[in-house]
Amino acid sequence: QLQLVESGGGLVQPGGSLRLSCTASGANLDNLSIIWFRQAPGKEREGVSHINPSGSSIRYSDPVKGRFTNSRDNSKNTVYLQMNNLQPDDTGIYFCARDTHRGAWTWTGSADSWGPGTQVTVSS
Repeated sequence: QLQLVESGGGLVQPGGSLRLSCTASGANLDNLSIIWFRQAPGKEREGVSHINPSGSSIRYSDPVKGRFTNSRDNSKNTVYLQMNNLQPDDTGIYFCARDTHRGAWTWTGSADSWGPGTQVTVSS
């Protein structure tokens, strides 16, 4: 059974960078599309980025376009989210999940096999 675990979160100053990892066990990622979501305090969970199995198609939400880069290394069963120029509005818990293709990638109902999340805090 697929299990996903996020890592790489932390506390960073505005303008700083972090790289998150989403590592799979129990199944190979080769055939799976993966979605990064985040949830800020008091807000709904929102889709951040989507990557297809080969990494040839990547999508981003408008707030992170140009600052975040999604990539994957299927040989390591890992998906990465490089986050640059982080801002306080990027603060939240970041999750990765499998895209079940039941709907729009930004919709939480289209995802399953959620990881426990990793906290990202952007503050001076």
